[in-house]
Amino acid sequence: MSLSHSSLQLPPLSLYIHVPWCVRKCPYCDFNSHQADEFLPEQDYVVALLEDLKRDAHWVQGRQIESIFIGGGTPSMLSVQAYEDLFAGLKQQLSFAKDIEITMEANPGTFEAEKFKGYRQLGINRLSIGIQSFQDEQLKNLGRIHSAQEATAAVQMAVDAGFENFNLDLMHGLPGQDLELALSDLRQAIALKPTHLSWYQLTIEPNTEYFKYPPKLPQDETLWDIQEAGQALLSEHGFSQYEISAYAQKDRQARHNINYWQFGDYLGIGAGAHGKITLPRENKILRTNKTRLPKDYLNSQKIHTVNVNEIEIEDRDLEFFMNALRLYQGTPFSLFEQRTGLSIEHCQAKMAKAIEAGLLEAGEQIKTTAKGQLFLNELLENFL
Repeated sequence: MSLSHSSLQLPPLSLYIHVPWCVRKCPYCDFNSHQADEFLPEQDYVVALLEDLKRDAHWVQGRQIESIFIGGGTPSMLSVQAYEDLFAGLKQQLSFAKDIEITMEANPGTFEAEKFKGYRQLGINRLSIGIQSFQDEQLKNLGRIHSAQEATAAVQMAVDAGFENFNLDLMHGLPGQDLELALSDLRQAIALKPTHLSWYQLTIEPNTEYFKYPPKLPQDETLWDIQEAGQALLSEHGFSQYEISAYAQKDRQARHNINYWQFGDYLGIGAGAHGKITLPRENKILRTNKTRLPKDYLNSQKIHTVNVNEIEIEDRDLEFFMNALRLYQGTPFSLFEQRTGLSIEHCQAKMAKAIEAGLLEAGEQIKTTAKGQLFLNELLENFL
């Protein structure tokens, strides 16, 4: 396949930091998380993170960091001092954009008022709080360590600590959940005045306890009713759906996640972290991933990066669409060309087939139809 090297451009750069420990592993969770021992080696982990970044620094290529996302696991298990040391080290190696978005995932069971004031003072300016439900029985079934009351208190602590921008994670389609219970959870979340809601259906993933012992989930008809009524309720309260499970108040979309979905670049540091890097001069797009087990990641004799895989040229369009088609507002054709190095003509036949099937809109940008949003996997099959 012929391709001009100069057509591949450097996209914005973000940083993902993974903290792999949790108080307890939830039965539905398939993320790289591990139950913490009594002693948490947080200072050693900070040292390992900064060494990991040092080895990846050549991939920055002169760019500023536009956003940081600290995920897990439960990042809020680490102390303010650990993050103070981490950010001091990050700023020695990286240049932060003036308006950088820095998000930390946090669980209500790990909230401490003074700790969250400290996080905010360090420059962390966005929280993503994992509530999942406001029903105590459901929280117990989901393996969560907090109660509904603690969830509400945690949000208030975040606001008191100075967080004006925060997301709430909420699930629906839970075992035994009907329409009214699902909407009750959603109403309670809305009442807490978040700027962003991640509202998504519980799915059973391989390598989880729920996969071994599946709970009885609501019927498809109930799930559909919940989805329709929930979206209407969110819209009524000013939350615009801009991605499959992401709803935001005006101008409060998660910038870090939008960079993922627009096929931007991100460095990934931490146990099990993934990254994506563009090298225009070499006409390459790489995906990286780090060793998963904390004990291996903390072993200074081992290399953090376990895989660096190039995305083949013939696979770039699918990789791009797997991300960009999640965005409901559409994606400019020019972004496809910049981020893949391919001409849009390369996939026009595939797009025409999807348009004919009613899955893509015919227009000046790449945008799914309402049908395409519902049948995203079917849409992506056109680009295989």
